[in-house]
Amino acid sequence: RGTVQYLEDCARQAGLETRFLYLEEIGMGVGGVLTDLQERVIQQAFKLYPLEWMLRDEFGPLLRKGREQWIEPLWKTILSNKGILPLLWRWHRGHPNLLPAWFAGEVEKPGWRLAEEMGSQWRGFVSKPLFSREGANITLYADRDGQQTLASEAGEYGDEPRIWQACAPLPRFGDDHTLIGSWIVGDSAAGIGLREDNGPITKDTSRFIPHFIAD
Repeated sequence: RGTVQYLEDCARQAGLETRFLYLEEIGMGVGGVLTDLQERVIQQAFKLYPLEWMLRDEFGPLLRKGREQWIEPLWKTILSNKGILPLLWRWHRGHPNLLPAWFAGEVEKPGWRLAEEMGSQWRGFVSKPLFSREGANITLYADRDGQQTLASEAGEYGDEPRIWQACAPLPRFGDDHTLIGSWIVGDSAAGIGLREDNGPITKDTSRFIPHFIAD
């Protein structure tokens, strides 16, 4: 809620009219449009509620009709699904910006396969659910047979299908494992944020430092 209200405040400062709604307060109007509590048609909306949850909800089929603009847009379900990682590796094998990745079940011993492909760059492998956020249900393995666990986190995504991916350890500065997140708008760089965690898996308790914001 705090994040949504912060962005709502930014929107108001930019001269936009806003209304705050809880998801369960959204209704359906004539013709399948989404409405607020005053029956006004929703034309644009920002939310933090996951897109895959929205698609599974009762009104999920309405999202495909595209009557309103969601921030983030519906196509982000493709980029936020880790199933895109094995597909990218399949289509662009060996690309320097990609890590080897497969769907669970595609390879019998992912650690051995990764070690063969990466050679001296072998650093272990990771098991990830297709839909997982902030480190939930992520497991890091140090050995080829998946018996030596480096780190593992619990969460609510344990029943999701999984992928295997080569491990690219985060750089360490003292006791901090540091992750850089970057954003683009169109083709232009628009922001950078740093997350630091005490462990190798970046969790929802990690420390966050935003980039500088200027007019």
